[in-house]
Amino acid sequence: MFKVVAPMAGITDAEFLNNVISQGFNVATLGGYSLDEPTIQASEKIVERGRKEFVFPLDDIFTHIENEVNSVKEVHNDVKVSANVRSTTPQPIIEVGNIENLDIVEINCHCRQEEIVAIGCGQEMLNRDDLADFISQVVENVKSEVSVKIRANVEGVDTLEVAGVIEDAGADYLHIDAMKKGVFEADWELLTEICNNVDIKVIGNNSVNSQVNLEKMVNTGVDGFSIARSIISGKLDFNIADF
Repeated sequence: MFKVVAPMAGITDAEFLNNVISQGFNVATLGGYSLDEPTIQASEKIVERGRKEFVFPLDDIFTHIENEVNSVKEVHNDVKVSANVRSTTPQPIIEVGNIENLDIVEINCHCRQEEIVAIGCGQEMLNRDDLADFISQVVENVKSEVSVKIRANVEGVDTLEVAGVIEDAGADYLHIDAMKKGVFEADWELLTEICNNVDIKVIGNNSVNSQVNLEKMVNTGVDGFSIARSIISGKLDFNIADF
């Protein structure tokens, strides 16, 4: 079972991950990071309105990610390290996916911040006609495994259909935030449907904030689960070690 520390804006850096991995996680995700001029500029706008975000100049970002990967591996060599990244084109993601010691590069098709969506990134990636080609280019040109993180139930998007596209494009993992508008728990039914209809490894995200909900998540048939907000304080209030 994959137990993932999920990316949170401006929080999941190497220092944070090194402090929380020992609570039972076997995959640690850095980021999310913006990799090209459009996404970096969008991130700067997000920071300007007061939201915490990772923002690095284009000349520094790839070296920074490499250093962060190594900082985690030096302490937790048995843990897979992932980097969640955003870009308007595949090439910068390919560059990250070839960083030495990085186990997984994760394509962010998830962020819903308006500045990111406005440039066609984040969850707006799910509306791209060339999404399959975008993912395939990454898959075919990196040494690392490839994950794609998506948001479920985006208006106008068939989540199950998108899951099939991601699988067919050759990604190793589908990381799905099973958010459902107006509901305060994950969309357990949708997760179950996806797990029953794809062969790609599915990592479930959303509402893993208690032992009860962790069991609900596992019972959908996912291959793993990710936790973000519940670990933001640095301490989990429930046990994940037995899963």
